[in-house]
Amino acid sequence: MKIEQIRNATLRIQYAGKHFLVDPFLGDKGSYPPFPNSARQDQNNPLSELPVSKEQLVEGIDALIITHLHMDHYDEAAKEILPKHLPLFSQNEEDAQVLRNDGFTNVTVLAKDTSFEGIRLIKTQGEHGRGEILKMTGLVCGVVFKHEDEKTLYIAGDTVWYAGVQQEIDAHQPEVIVLNAGDNQFLEGGSLVMGKEDVLQTHKAAPQATLIASHMEAVNHWALSRKELKAFADEQDFSEKLHVPQDGEAFEW
Repeated sequence: MKIEQIRNATLRIQYAGKHFLVDPFLGDKGSYPPFPNSARQDQNNPLSELPVSKEQLVEGIDALIITHLHMDHYDEAAKEILPKHLPLFSQNEEDAQVLRNDGFTNVTVLAKDTSFEGIRLIKTQGEHGRGEILKMTGLVCGVVFKHEDEKTLYIAGDTVWYAGVQQEIDAHQPEVIVLNAGDNQFLEGGSLVMGKEDVLQTHKAAPQATLIASHMEAVNHWALSRKELKAFADEQDFSEKLHVPQDGEAFEW
C-alpha cells in the first residue's frame, strides 16, 4: 500500500496493485472564490498548487472514488480533466446521476461490500459537522479498503468524530486511517471535519492504527494547521502514530 497526499482531501492510493484517485480537487491555485462566511476572505481557493502536474496525477489511475460532491472534493477542473471511462465509485445514486450527467460512463454506487479487481470497497458512514449545520452540509461517506495481501485502510472522509466512526473502527479494525483533520468551519456552526480532539479520540479508539491527517491548509476555511496538530500529538503522546504530510508526501507499507 502507498498513500500519497496530493492536496486537501485528494489522495493517490496504490492498493493491491491498483491505483485509485480519491476526491479530486484539481483546479489551479486561486482559481475559485473563498468559501463565504468563513476566515481568509482575501484568499481564493485552492490556497496551494498541486505538487505534481495534472497529467502526472491522472496517469496510471485505475479507478476514482468521490466521497461527495462539495467543490473541494470534486471541482470543475476534475470534471474536465479526468478520463470519463474510468470506473468511478460514488456514495449514492443521487451523486452517481450527477457524475453521469458530467460524462462519466462507468459509475458505481458504493455499498456495504463492493468489489473492484479483487479489492473490497466498503462504504462507511460519516457526519459532516454537528447539529443544525448538517442540514446544509448534506450526506457524505468514507470507504474501507480490504484485501488479503494488504493492511486494512479506512478513509474516514469529511466527518467529525462521533459514534458512527467508532462503529466503523470496531467493525473493520483498520490498521491505517486517513482523517480529514483541518477543523474546517464557517463563522457559525462549529467543526465540519475533525479537529485535534477528534483526531485524539480516533487514536484512542484505534491505538494500534497509523493515522494520516489529510484535508489541511488547502481551502480558506481551515482552522487547524499542520504545526498545531503535530504539537498537540506531541503533548498527548501519540505523535508516533500520526503522520501529518505535506502535499506530495507519500507513505508505504
